[in-house]
Amino acid sequence: MTQPVNPQASAASLSRPSLPLADVGMLTVCLIWGLNFSVTKLALGQISPLAFTAIRFLAASVLLWAVLKLTEGEAVLPPGSMTKLVVLGVVGNTFYQLAFMLGLDRTTATNSALILSTVPTIVAVMAGAFGLERITSRMWCGIALGTLGVGLVIATRGVGFDAGTLTGDLLTVLAVACWAGYTLGLRLLPDGLSPLRVTTITTLTGAPGLLLVGLPDMLRLDWAAIPAGTWGALGYATVLSLVVAYLLWNRSVKAVGGTRTAIYMCVTPLIAAAGAWFLLGERPHPLQGAGAVMIVTGVLMTRR
Repeated sequence: MTQPVNPQASAASLSRPSLPLADVGMLTVCLIWGLNFSVTKLALGQISPLAFTAIRFLAASVLLWAVLKLTEGEAVLPPGSMTKLVVLGVVGNTFYQLAFMLGLDRTTATNSALILSTVPTIVAVMAGAFGLERITSRMWCGIALGTLGVGLVIATRGVGFDAGTLTGDLLTVLAVACWAGYTLGLRLLPDGLSPLRVTTITTLTGAPGLLLVGLPDMLRLDWAAIPAGTWGALGYATVLSLVVAYLLWNRSVKAVGGTRTAIYMCVTPLIAAAGAWFLLGERPHPLQGAGAVMIVTGVLMTRR
C-alpha cells in the first residue's frame, strides 16, 4: 500500500534546497567574496570607496528589479513583511556597507579581516540567545576551530591594534553586528517570500542611503577616464559579489539557518589569500596551510 503524499510537505521540499546544494552555494559565495578583495583593490585606485559602493548598489538595484519583474512579476507580500524587509535593507546594506567601508579606511586590512572573522561566533551567540536556532556542542567546537584557523591565516600578515586604528576597528565591530543582525533577521521573515524577492527589496531599500553618501564623490568622477579594467572590476563586484552572492546567502539562511551559513565566512580569507597570490603576487605563509586545515575541519563539524 502506498503512503499518501502531503502536498504541502512536497512543495516545501521542492522550495528548500538540500544541505549539499546549500553547501555548494555557500562555497560559491566564498569564492566570489574571496576574490572580491583583490578585484576591488584594483578598482579603488580609480574610484573612491563611497562612489564605488554607491554605483554598484544602484546598478544592482536596477538589475535585481528587472530580473524579479521578468521571473516572478508582481506579488502580494505577507502582512507585516515589508517593514521587516526595509529594516533588513537598511541594517544589512546601508549600515553594514558604510561601517565596513569607513572602518576599512581607518584601520588596516588585516585588522578588518580578523574582526570580520568573528561573524560566525556572533551569529551563533545571538541565535542561541534569542532562541532562533539550537546550537549544539559540535557546532560550537566547529565555530571555535574555524575562527582560530582564520586568526592563524590572518595573523601571518601582522595584526596591530592601537589608538591609531581604534576608530576603524570599532566601525568594523559595528559592521559585524549589522551583518549578524541581518543574517538572523532573515529567519524572522514569513514564508512565501522567495530569496530573489528578499534580496531585491532589501537591496532597493538599502541603496538610497549609500547613494546619498556617495553622491559627492560620484559627481567628481571623470567617467570618461575610467579604464576598462576598472569597469570590469565594478561589474564583478556588482553582478557576482552583490547580486549572485547575496541571493545564495539568503537562500542558504532560509534552508539551513544563520549559524550554518555564517560559518562559511571562515573560508573566505583562504580564497582571498589564494586570490592575492595569483592576482597580486602576494605569496602565502606556511602557517596559513595549518590555518586552512583548521578552517575546513571547523566548517565540516558545524555543517554536519
